[in-house]
Amino acid sequence: MTIAQTLFTRRMLMCVALGFSSGLPLYLLLQLLPAWLRSEGLNLKTIAAFAFMQLPYTWKFLWAPLMDRYTLLASLGRRRSWILFTQFALLGSIIALGSFQPAFDITAVALLATLVALFSASQDIVIDAYRREILSDEELGLGNSIHVNAYRIAGLVPGSLALILADHMAWSQVFLIVGLFMLPGIGFTLWSQEPAAASMPKTLLASVVEPFKEFIHRSGWQHAVWVLLFILLYKLGDSMATALATPFYIDMGFSKTDIGAIAKGSGLVMQIAGAFVGGLWMLKLGINRGLWVFGVIQALAIFGFAWLAQSGPFTEIGAAERSMLAFVIGAEAFGIGLGTAAYVAYMARETNPAYTATQLALFTSLSAVPRSVFNALTGGMVENLGWEQFFYVCMLLTIPGMVLLFKVAPWRAR
Repeated sequence: MTIAQTLFTRRMLMCVALGFSSGLPLYLLLQLLPAWLRSEGLNLKTIAAFAFMQLPYTWKFLWAPLMDRYTLLASLGRRRSWILFTQFALLGSIIALGSFQPAFDITAVALLATLVALFSASQDIVIDAYRREILSDEELGLGNSIHVNAYRIAGLVPGSLALILADHMAWSQVFLIVGLFMLPGIGFTLWSQEPAAASMPKTLLASVVEPFKEFIHRSGWQHAVWVLLFILLYKLGDSMATALATPFYIDMGFSKTDIGAIAKGSGLVMQIAGAFVGGLWMLKLGINRGLWVFGVIQALAIFGFAWLAQSGPFTEIGAAERSMLAFVIGAEAFGIGLGTAAYVAYMARETNPAYTATQLALFTSLSAVPRSVFNALTGGMVENLGWEQFFYVCMLLTIPGMVLLFKVAPWRAR
């Protein structure tokens, strides 16, 4: 089958649609929420502490067995009914979030941000399982890179469009517009077909115990530990480097319109390019070698942030400063796109189709720990170290994950 024949299929189209639906709420939490809070006068420590609102991404494996075992609506099927439920829940919670003012209703904002994270993490559980079940092993690299591309495209809404709109309208209207972008995903979910799944666990207890038991016994305890450590650490430095990206750009002197039109636009294009190139490249390299090559590029790209921090903050923003911002963010985004394509494909490869939702939820929960736990420390780190030294520390934090590749994805093992 040619690359074109592999690309233009119903399965790949669903990877696009559900990838967009999956990425929208996460980028709202990562990009729009910090910009909103900073614009309302909250300090960096408070904004960084909002990373704890994302803890559902870390703990989602606890309720993933429910999604493997039960079906909400038989007419839609197990996977599609859960996807539809979480999409409608996200639509309502995103719109509700924007109806409060952080300066006066910080508790309500924190609660609703947590609900958005909860529904988003739950949607990710079932979308990841759905994608694994409709893709063959040979399609995993390309299918997951397409999913990552759509995921990144979704970031254009809260990370670019919403920031530009925020300069011209009330925040409540901005969040309403962002929430309505969940509607295309809802439409595609109704249009899609339920995958032919492996046999369901017979009891809730079995759906909890059997996925972990199978994973541990497949290659032994030692290999299982190495795999989990690798998933935890591979994106640690990169995740922390971008945790406070929007406040960083603001502190460098860029306006929200600059960030929306230049930084997010350049970043999105290069992330898409990175993920697409990564997916095609993995057809030749394989997932293991992709993790090595893309991981190095991803780590080196962090130096660009340190260069920008050393050059700023800028008293005046002209064409040179905007070009510098576009170059730095573009290089980092390309590295992220490459690394994420291989990383997501690796996690999917490590699952057993009989326990897709629970095992993928375990892996993606670990992958979310840097974002939801370690990133909460970044505000204090920046205040103590300064932006430039902070980015150098993030660069060093990429090393442990790369070293673990010797154990989990040797270069010569395809």
